[in-house]
Amino acid sequence: MAFTPLHDRVLVRRIESDEKTAGGLIIPDSAKEKPAEGEVVSVGAGARKDSGELIAMDVKAGDKVLFGKWSGTEVKIDGEDLLIMKESDILGIMS
Repeated sequence: MAFTPLHDRVLVRRIESDEKTAGGLIIPDSAKEKPAEGEVVSVGAGARKDSGELIAMDVKAGDKVLFGKWSGTEVKIDGEDLLIMKESDILGIMS
């Protein structure tokens, strides 16, 4: 992929959730919510302080993250639906 986000932005691929409930019921596509879990594809260099010093990013490519339900901007790159969001929109890293 030939795309690198700028500054403190992160490119995220959504991770799809299970299609069945714990009880075994199949959830139709129309009733599913968009997952708020994803994998970081690419990160920018980081934000800059007023002094010009670079603030390092806390996430890196390959991290599994949780983000807010309405976070990010949906984009299509190389035929794949991805999200671009600020690092501050990410709620946490899953280990």
